[in-house]
Amino acid sequence: MSDLALLGGPKTIDKPFTRYNSIGIEEMEAVQAVIKSGVLSGFLGSNSPAFYGGPKVQEFERQWSDYFDIEYSVSVNSNTSGLITALGAVGIEPGDEVIVSPWTMSASATSILVWNAIPVFADIERETFNLDPASIEKNITPYTKAIMVPDIFGQGANLDAIAKVANKNGLKVIEDCAQAPGALYKGKYCGTVADIGVFSLNCHKHIHTGEGGMCVTDNREYARRMRLIRNHAEAVVEGMGISDLSNMIGFNFRMTEIEAAIGIEQLKKLECFLKERIQVANRLTEGLNGLKGLTTPVVMANCTHVYYVYPLLIDESQTHISRELLVKALRAEGTPISDRYANLHLQPMFQKKIAYGNKGFPWSADFYNGDVSYDKGICPVAERLQEHEYLGIGLCVNQYRDEDTDMIIKAFNKVWNGLEDLWDLDL
Repeated sequence: MSDLALLGGPKTIDKPFTRYNSIGIEEMEAVQAVIKSGVLSGFLGSNSPAFYGGPKVQEFERQWSDYFDIEYSVSVNSNTSGLITALGAVGIEPGDEVIVSPWTMSASATSILVWNAIPVFADIERETFNLDPASIEKNITPYTKAIMVPDIFGQGANLDAIAKVANKNGLKVIEDCAQAPGALYKGKYCGTVADIGVFSLNCHKHIHTGEGGMCVTDNREYARRMRLIRNHAEAVVEGMGISDLSNMIGFNFRMTEIEAAIGIEQLKKLECFLKERIQVANRLTEGLNGLKGLTTPVVMANCTHVYYVYPLLIDESQTHISRELLVKALRAEGTPISDRYANLHLQPMFQKKIAYGNKGFPWSADFYNGDVSYDKGICPVAERLQEHEYLGIGLCVNQYRDEDTDMIIKAFNKVWNGLEDLWDLDL
């Protein structure tokens, strides 16, 4: 009789993993110093030196630029705010189309709607889960103005090929680097390759400040516009002599001094955190390679992967059971896996084309002349991954020690050794 937990045997992993926590004494002391100063935010929405934030915010921005070898860094209160800010800075207008991946967090697409522009979903590459440059090109229309490129799961997209498509068609590129801080793309940091890159600092990222984000660019004008959009632009444009009033809207996307103080200390530890994550991933790969029908992460040549998620691919024709049953068996063993990620184009907002109000705005607006489709089937690779092929282990959720990683490997091997015992259940 099988000893698989799904069939009544003992679980391989019978205790919870330790929650991931990158905060240490250095961050605690930095926060205490800010609290003692009494200056929890140094921003003012007026034409003054305080328009650019307090001393910790500005120090954090300088250190971020130094670390990532980029000219300008603009802190914000979330990655979502950063994406909105970046799109506004490059001049996205109502009715414009922005190509984006369906395989990403929803903010990559909804940030486009904030400017009354239209998300257009291109398909992804099966092995990297990142945007497919060929699919991007197929989805370009006369209304396309930009490409939103998530560096998904911890690895950069095919940024050279995407840049080639963008340059050919006069498009801006925004890199959503929420999941890949510190990853390298052909010698450059992910997030610094596109016109603007945006990083996340929220609670389950590689480094975090609770909530927060950072926008980076080498373009002085984009940096200026991002700082304006971040902090009530409409209140200061006259005093600053700004003549281009497009997208100068009064958002408050400002980072606090507390968050910046934490970020300064977290940034010092990023290299160490990445090394730990890569070691876990390499240990998993060594232990899972060779399991029939299972593909471990593919890392592109001359690039690095920092494993926000450790992604796997299942070939049901080789396991001879459905991905659904395989997931049940792995979870019964206590394995921390996910079998779902996104496919944003199939979410209700896009299926019904309802965002602002209940009449289909902005898709129904007079200023939109395109005819975007969100029908099932427009992103076949992404859809098949969701339905049959994807498994993921979130490496930013738990703090995995060597013995924890070995238990996960043991659970996978146990299930694979018992595959024949599951065949009858999958009929």
